[in-house]
Amino acid sequence: MANKPSTIRGLIGAAERELTAGPHTERARKDAELLLLHLLGKDHAWLMAHLMDEFSGDLIQRYGELLLQRFNGEPIQYILGESEFYGLPFGVTLDVLIPRPETEHLVEKVIELAAGFPAPSIVDVGTGSGCIAVALVHHLPDAAITAIDLSAAALAVAEQNAKRNGVDLHFLQGDLLAPVANEQFDIIVSNPPYVPTADRDSLAVEVRDHEPALALFAGDDGLDIYRRLIPQAFACLFPCGFIAIEIGYGQSEAIGELLASAGFRQIEFIPDLQSIPRVAVAQRP
Repeated sequence: MANKPSTIRGLIGAAERELTAGPHTERARKDAELLLLHLLGKDHAWLMAHLMDEFSGDLIQRYGELLLQRFNGEPIQYILGESEFYGLPFGVTLDVLIPRPETEHLVEKVIELAAGFPAPSIVDVGTGSGCIAVALVHHLPDAAITAIDLSAAALAVAEQNAKRNGVDLHFLQGDLLAPVANEQFDIIVSNPPYVPTADRDSLAVEVRDHEPALALFAGDDGLDIYRRLIPQAFACLFPCGFIAIEIGYGQSEAIGELLASAGFRQIEFIPDLQSIPRVAVAQRP
């Protein structure tokens, strides 16, 4: 991007054209605005009032660097260091998955299930950014929630997000439910890795080249983590407790079989807005 004076309106227009010429064009205007506001530390209301202000010098160079990151496929959330989930703000780094709108269906279902317990004990397995656990405790102030992740770097992000949103969580590092193997809970919730490794090349470049592989891939069929997690969850649930897990496209039949084989009953699937089974829920007898 040329390092010459321009109005903010002109600069955003030029940035939009640059992004539109790249592979990620569906939100070029919005991304151009967000990157500029991030650089300036301003909000959208300020932008609307200052479109004809001049903008030049070192700021143009720095803006161009941000645009290049986005042009090359880096997700806007990582560039900004911010994402929103369930109406709450979350910091995100390359160590954690970017929270997805589909995962809000999982949170909604757990909140519904939690209504059946006076003070539910809940464990979030593979917490990542902490978005599920933070959203749950925000809406379930009487719940005792533990968040587990294998990655120390991810846990550090989750802890910061809990502080940012003013909620109290218990964090543990470890593999799946190993850190609480001798405990029992009312609800176990998880959005585990479930992408088959064979699907890697079909993923969008933003996901494939930037989000953590540890949180994405789970063997040839995407079911490796479920095969371990589901039996562990059965052992760690109180009788009449629930497991609620996010699942991938086309996995509902296999997940249903894994749940039934482990001893779970009342198995149900909740679809996302595209009518794809997205959440699996089952109860321990």
